[in-house]
Amino acid sequence: MAAPVPWACCAVLAAATAVVYAQRHSPQEAPHVQYERLGSDVTLPCGTANWDAAVTWRVNGTDLAPDLLNGSQLVLHGLELGHSGLYACFHRDSWHLRHQVLLHVGLPPREPVLSCRSNTYPKGFYCSWHLPTPTYIPNTFNVTVLHGSKIMVCEKDPALKNRCHIRYMHLFSTIKYKVSISVSNALGHNATAITFDEFTIVKPDPPENVVARPVPSNPRRLEVTWQTPSTWPDPESFPLKFFLRYRPLILDQWQHVELSDGTAHTITDAYAGKEYIIQVAAKDNEIGTWSDWSVAAHATPWTEEPRHLTTEAQAPETTTSTTSSLAPPPTTKICDPGELGSGGGTLTPFSIGVPVTLALAAASSTANSLLIW
Repeated sequence: MAAPVPWACCAVLAAATAVVYAQRHSPQEAPHVQYERLGSDVTLPCGTANWDAAVTWRVNGTDLAPDLLNGSQLVLHGLELGHSGLYACFHRDSWHLRHQVLLHVGLPPREPVLSCRSNTYPKGFYCSWHLPTPTYIPNTFNVTVLHGSKIMVCEKDPALKNRCHIRYMHLFSTIKYKVSISVSNALGHNATAITFDEFTIVKPDPPENVVARPVPSNPRRLEVTWQTPSTWPDPESFPLKFFLRYRPLILDQWQHVELSDGTAHTITDAYAGKEYIIQVAAKDNEIGTWSDWSVAAHATPWTEEPRHLTTEAQAPETTTSTTSSLAPPPTTKICDPGELGSGGGTLTPFSIGVPVTLALAAASSTANSLLIW
């Protein structure tokens, strides 16, 4: 009858463990959300527990050192971003959860950077903004656009959260626009505003599809073509002019050409055989500022293909070279007078032409015929 006792003890121990686990991990009320400034000191109370209550603190499930406690309170000095997390306070004996704090460490917002631009003139313009430094906590922005005293609608961009679009209501208006933006978070608030005339913010997008090609049989020319930016809505009524810059990769200095119309230009002063980089910018003919530079195009002027000698043309040259440098020196055979004639007749002189190579001379020459009697 003694066998069931150890089993009963194990069951009691398992039940106790389950109770403790349930107390430490059971659903509790939502944690208190608290924001604190980066670099500051913070003291977290253990809910309504007395100052001298025996408690244990954990952050994200990890026990914290007892020397961080002042009584039942948790004290954190010089907050860093790594201090952000879920802090929980437990009764030391029962492991009953007393309090939870979701701590966020961040900064108040600095003055936002605000800019407005019309790349779709005369349809409208957009405004965009950003903070010069991160806050590490959520921020809320509020934008107001005024045309004189009239409030304009600023439609949020579907893709870019820090941008909104405004449609021009009165084209060629002399009334100024005023755009204001405010930003706030749990640690602070800031704001800024800009005022401008309609025509001062016109800035097209860069030209598109810039292509540079060599010109056949012209080693100093490059033909450059491009397209008007697709975002420019009416190039016929509001034509653009273009600014082209180019340079060989071996140099740092740009050469520039301004073009009042057209979407093509031929460079006539390129260095033969050198790779070039070419970019184009655009601007409304009358108002606004130049666009950013386009994506760079690269090209090298035309170069003539080297001519290769044919086999027939090479053969005589090879033979001559071989004869002058590798052929053995010629020998002269003295013929028997009997072979030249019979009956004591008079011998007739004859000649044999033999080329002689002067190996030690600076230039080759041919010796005169050898006369043999």
